[in-house]
Amino acid sequence: MCGSWLIYLEVKKVTVTFPDGRSLDFSGPALVMAIVNCNGDSFYAPSRALGEDAVEKALAAEGEGASIVDFGAESTRPGAEYIKTEEELARLLPVIEAFRRRSPLPVSVDTRKAVVAGAALDAGADIINDVSGLLDDPGMARLCAERGAAVVLMHKKGIPLTMQENPINDNLTYELRSWFKSAVERAVGAGILPGKIILDPGIGFGKNLGHNLEILKYLVEICGKDYPVLIGLSRKGFIGEITGRPEAERLAGTLAANAAAIIGGADIIRVHDVKEHVDLSKVLFALRNG
Repeated sequence: MCGSWLIYLEVKKVTVTFPDGRSLDFSGPALVMAIVNCNGDSFYAPSRALGEDAVEKALAAEGEGASIVDFGAESTRPGAEYIKTEEELARLLPVIEAFRRRSPLPVSVDTRKAVVAGAALDAGADIINDVSGLLDDPGMARLCAERGAAVVLMHKKGIPLTMQENPINDNLTYELRSWFKSAVERAVGAGILPGKIILDPGIGFGKNLGHNLEILKYLVEICGKDYPVLIGLSRKGFIGEITGRPEAERLAGTLAANAAAIIGGADIIRVHDVKEHVDLSKVLFALRNG
């Protein structure tokens, strides 16, 4: 241990298993989840790719050390509108199928729809990353339970179109702790095994600068230590508020925030810039064990 600032940087005695028996290993550095947006609307333009370009982007991320690739066809940036199921399927399925033919890397799919989730699992996905925490589609929890999929339970307030207009949380830490307790109970009640669950406090989803900083400061108190924690803050607006920089110039701020997240207890960081964050995670792990 290198000092008290690394007090929360410890290995969690948890695991996440996939339908085919594979699992995520949390005994080493925090895992890096690569963002591949199969759309033309996500807030950070370099993350967007369609068809074969998306496949190549995912393979490049694997080559840079990503442990998971997260494909998403429906933008959830502030102000975004939802898309039709048919369009989401058309963007996602060919990419997942083509990537799976070329890589065994765990695949996460960012979707709120059970129909899309089921088709993605058929195509080779392992994780359903549901920004609604299994609430938007009443069939989602049952589907994930039946298929044995790993799930990300993310907290959000409102919908992407309006969630950042005036976010209000009087006691965010208490609200998130209560929400995660209910979300886990809902998932387990539907038949999802505890060893399939990942928690995500939803940085920027109906939350302002102060809320996002509170999450990073009290991550262990909010999420506990019973489940792996995913943080997705890459190049987001609160980093721009702090630094005054546009999306294209927020890498340094993102690295700083993700370092704080890992020290605070994050097990998976969802990022646009894989190589830099793999190095960050390795160095923090070495410091903890040095």
